[in-house]
Amino acid sequence: MSIELSGLQKRFKLQHKHSSKQQQRDPRERDGYFHSVEHVGFHCQQGEVLGLLGPNGAGKTTTLRMLSTALTPDAGDILIDGQSIVRNPILGRRKIGFLSGSTGLYGRLTAKENVSYFAKLHGIKGKQLSARLDELFTLLDMHSFLDKRAEHLSTGMKQKTNIARAVVHSPSVVVLDEPTTGLDIMTKQTVLNFIQQLKVQGTPVIFSTHHMDEVSMLCDRIHIIDQGFSCFDGTVAELQQAGQHQELNAAFMQLLKRDTEQPNV
Repeated sequence: MSIELSGLQKRFKLQHKHSSKQQQRDPRERDGYFHSVEHVGFHCQQGEVLGLLGPNGAGKTTTLRMLSTALTPDAGDILIDGQSIVRNPILGRRKIGFLSGSTGLYGRLTAKENVSYFAKLHGIKGKQLSARLDELFTLLDMHSFLDKRAEHLSTGMKQKTNIARAVVHSPSVVVLDEPTTGLDIMTKQTVLNFIQQLKVQGTPVIFSTHHMDEVSMLCDRIHIIDQGFSCFDGTVAELQQAGQHQELNAAFMQLLKRDTEQPNV
């Protein structure tokens, strides 16, 4: 199982006009559009964790929304085992487990009811449903709050429930957008252990984060997006070499600085 993104582009119509004399305008604002993603492409293979990095506003969120089929690319394609989910978005929704920063739960349903509901939407029921729920609730250490309404859950409990909801249908590919943001140390470790388990099971994981300790712990490869373009793809060691620094934060910043000084054309 693998996923490949190639030549992705996405622009949005600007709602305001710019003066020709306006200074320091974002170079991606042109011709009445904001070109959020100019050219992005990467792949993730079976059993691989790919760290997706980039500064705020780089185009990561737009890329992930195209990957989730919430947005349709203006150009490019997304293939899962050679099948296009741009042309067949329903296939993508079946094969991808997607967790975004804005994913919500139904507040009046319990944690268990939320996950069960989404499982049933995927056609999972009966003994298969019971077995899958028990497996996830154990892996994510959720048994202590399963009967609490989502509106009364802590941030960590909600995130565990969101992750269980995203992967309840045993997707072929898992995409996690900053899954540890705002979590306490214990909950964060549970989430990281769960990602490791996905890797052991052979599931490709695309993992967006700003935390370099998580990158060094989990990621087989790193892909960096800056100003709407793919600007790096390689291993942790290759990022250290490209950024001329052993410390990942410093290597990342150096690579972005070099990319800014030599803009894409």
